[in-house]
Amino acid sequence: MTTKIAITGKSGSGKTTITKAFLNIIQNMFPEKSILLFDNDLSGELGHSFGLDIRNTIYGIRSGKHEYKTGIPQGMTKHEYVEWAMEDIIVPLNDNVDIIVSWFAGAKDCRCPITAQINDACQKIIERYDYVIFDCEFDLKYLNQLVDTNIDLAVIVANPTLESVKLTKRIAEFSSKYAAGGQLGVIVNKVNNQDLDSVYKTMKEADLDILGALPYDEKLAEGTSDWKSDIVVEALKQLYFRLNLPQENS
Repeated sequence: MTTKIAITGKSGSGKTTITKAFLNIIQNMFPEKSILLFDNDLSGELGHSFGLDIRNTIYGIRSGKHEYKTGIPQGMTKHEYVEWAMEDIIVPLNDNVDIIVSWFAGAKDCRCPITAQINDACQKIIERYDYVIFDCEFDLKYLNQLVDTNIDLAVIVANPTLESVKLTKRIAEFSSKYAAGGQLGVIVNKVNNQDLDSVYKTMKEADLDILGALPYDEKLAEGTSDWKSDIVVEALKQLYFRLNLPQENS
């Protein structure tokens, strides 16, 4: 069974860094497990964080602009073609980790057959992996426009300000129905000696589940391009036991 994690939040909140931190932790806890990184953020930062410029996307298949690595096999149905094309755009990072990039997602109410075909093809790919980590756009609604799949853990990444809390409440309202049955909570990121009492109080008043806080990493602030932080990884390990995810001894 596939374990699915979705990382949501405002652009710049640290979603890609936290996505990579989850990847690091899962690889170390379960080195034999297969992992798919699913870049659903319009910025495409996840691929760039691995030094990749991924041009072949799910949107490219939808729009007919995808440049295939090989010739298109003959005699396929449109459904088979979409499934074949989706396989063509998966990029391996190592033996157990792959990445796929969405870019634009079509509207869910679109009646064109390609919408359902892409949803079905996404589902088949997702179910093939032990873990899928979605680096999402603002909320889960955008992911749901692409693929209608259950989420085990949806993390909203918030910064330690009252303004960010208000935005986080909106994200939770937009995302809650798509995370039904799974865990939906907030991780406060980039904490640097702030007094979080007022932030936590406002979150609790908004009925937001606080999963924990992660520290500010000065190296990331200096502009490192790989969006990787050992400090964030270690802090995330400390709160991992609170998450609706397989535990090391389970």
